[in-house]
Amino acid sequence: MTDQPEIPLDEPIKRGETEIISVRLRRPRSGELRGLSMLDLMQMKVDSVHELLPRITVPPLTELEVRDVCLADFLKLSTEIASFFLPKDSPESPDE
Repeated sequence: MTDQPEIPLDEPIKRGETEIISVRLRRPRSGELRGLSMLDLMQMKVDSVHELLPRITVPPLTELEVRDVCLADFLKLSTEIASFFLPKDSPESPDE
């Protein structure tokens, strides 16, 4: 699987005249986790996910856009973040 999984959004994000219908998540590097608890991210705690998403989304989402994402999309994004903590040889790892 790719290092940047594409996640289709149930509710597109409106940015001016354009609509973002899907986003990709880059696997975060250790520096992008600065100030965040890895345990909180693995537990999909909302505040931590809100803080991380603008750092790793492609196209980059703003903090306000992230906070306005519908719950179904937020759960998809949070689940993908949690999967980044699985070892690459794990059957559920996004890299296989």
